[in-house]
Amino acid sequence: MLLENKVPAMNPEPNRELTEKIIAFLREIGLEVRAGVIDSDTIFPGIKVDQGVLFYDSARLKYPGDLLHEAGHLAVKPAADRKLAGVNLGGDPAEEMMAIGWSYAAVLHLQLPPEVVFHPAGYRGGSQSLLENFAAGRYLAVPMLQWLGLTYDEKQARDIGAVAYPKMKAWLRES
Repeated sequence: MLLENKVPAMNPEPNRELTEKIIAFLREIGLEVRAGVIDSDTIFPGIKVDQGVLFYDSARLKYPGDLLHEAGHLAVKPAADRKLAGVNLGGDPAEEMMAIGWSYAAVLHLQLPPEVVFHPAGYRGGSQSLLENFAAGRYLAVPMLQWLGLTYDEKQARDIGAVAYPKMKAWLRES
């Protein structure tokens, strides 16, 4: 159950600045993000998606970078589907890979260390492997993100004089 705007005032959030920076970015690109109390267990502590709205509970939010991952799921959905998205966003393996690639581009755009998204508690113990692959330029899901019109791979970027992934052409899929 979600109770909007009932965040306890006395519970300090250790990652408040980081959380605020991420939320400002998500709102700037057009995602709806709201604070609230999340009184049920969720896949990511303190985060819930309901009808395309990304809710967060600052008292329960352990890893602010998880907001970027969940936003990545919303970002790669067609606009009409995004509005209907709910709790289980990770059911489609291709979408999961795109959300990982999108969140990496987002964390770099925000000039934050990739460990903000790929923290040791995430990705079923595979965070370090993801960090190593991204650091080596072995980017995940770029062809799919390019197909959606969100970025360019090296070849296409070179051919048209654009900037390649991890820079993004657009942050949200339109159709």
